[in-house]
Amino acid sequence: MLTHRKQAVLAEIIPSGPSTMAGLHQLGLVLAGVLLLALSAKVVVPMWPVPMTLGTLAVLMIGAVYGPRLGIITIAAYLFCGALGLDVFAGTSIAENGLAYMMGPTGGYLVGYGLAVLVLGFAARAGWDRSMPRMALALLVGNIAIYLPGVLWLGVLYGWDQPILQWGLMPFVLGDALKLCLATSVLTLAWRICENLSHERGLGDEESP
Repeated sequence: MLTHRKQAVLAEIIPSGPSTMAGLHQLGLVLAGVLLLALSAKVVVPMWPVPMTLGTLAVLMIGAVYGPRLGIITIAAYLFCGALGLDVFAGTSIAENGLAYMMGPTGGYLVGYGLAVLVLGFAARAGWDRSMPRMALALLVGNIAIYLPGVLWLGVLYGWDQPILQWGLMPFVLGDALKLCLATSVLTLAWRICENLSHERGLGDEESP
């Protein structure tokens, strides 16, 4: 179970300057997150049995790095950009964007983005991003949170007599497993680096006259 004790997330240990600049700092993080999501959705990596995009990796990483509140704000801003017709989703053109695209086959996965960022955000708040086994478990649950509404929505659109799992889940399992391994390694390594730097700064302060 997730502990109730709140831990800092990675985004909160980035120096933000004076407290009066905190709002601008968070706005910058949201804009950076939206840009990362849009760019990641367009990156296509050759993979068997289907090419792999990095959109879900970006979602999970943002949840863990930003925490639940800033993470869900970032996802909401990203979806808002998509609803306006901006070309921020995977494999789309200007004509295919907007609300019509969001109500199509990928609509359920977009809902799952919000669920996943909350899962990873609360896990990070509980300190799970500092432990490789716990981070791997949280990322797995977050990935399930993306695919559950995605597959359910495909069933609603096309009918449960269709091979829904073969369409919306099975082709992506291998690529997602690789992304989860990458995210687990990067996030836990980031915390180790931050903790080492903090420890070194503390030693420096103790030694200074």
